[in-house]
Amino acid sequence: MQKTINLNADMGESYGAYTLGKDATMLDIVTSANIACGYHAGDPSVMLETVRLATAKGVSIGAHPAYPDLQGFGRRPLQMAHDDITAMVMYQIGALMGIAASLNVAVSHVKPHGALNNMACKDAGIAQAIARAVHAISPRLILLAPTGSQLYHAGITKNLHTAGEIFADRAYDDEGNLVPRSQPGAVIHDPAQCAAHVLALLDQGLPGQDAGAKATSSIHSVCVHGDTEDAVRISQRVRDVLVAHGYAIQPLPQVLSL
Repeated sequence: MQKTINLNADMGESYGAYTLGKDATMLDIVTSANIACGYHAGDPSVMLETVRLATAKGVSIGAHPAYPDLQGFGRRPLQMAHDDITAMVMYQIGALMGIAASLNVAVSHVKPHGALNNMACKDAGIAQAIARAVHAISPRLILLAPTGSQLYHAGITKNLHTAGEIFADRAYDDEGNLVPRSQPGAVIHDPAQCAAHVLALLDQGLPGQDAGAKATSSIHSVCVHGDTEDAVRISQRVRDVLVAHGYAIQPLPQVLSL
């Protein structure tokens, strides 16, 4: 039986007069798009066009909610009450679902962005607040979360369809957490290195995971950040190497057999 895996990227992060990323090209490579919902990037017109482009190319779409931080691109930690996080995430999912409905397209998943995602990986309360938001909108939505994280386990506990992801272009520390972007080497720019990194993670799991953790976490998706300069080259190299190693690259619902 052929192995399947998803390749996802963050998209729709242009807004107003500002253009970020090469979405049209990336959508020829990846199979799922995480679309910014206006809080860290994106605007209604960009959301609409990104959904339209993704659908035309057979790419599944997901909401990419974030802290309200346009100036910091959603990468600055904010302190918010858990109920406020739940409401904030629901609001952003609803915005994309409204845009998608106008095109008769379904939103398949939710993936938090930046600091919200990073904090939810370590903080069970934030993770549960996000899982509650996703479940409240629709228990049929997929929660895309870093494998083995608090967010991943919150999705499982909430009985959500939960997909575990790894990052092709980010380094991990000895405990299996992403190295902060402020540190040297946190972002991997070389496509060949990114592809080798993905294969190692698929083979060995995250650094620092014991046998029990590996048994309770799965890898369904590989992420390449769409805003990096080498995103197109990295995505294509990762895809080519995965295919060469026997993987079929599929949209997220198909990987989870939904």
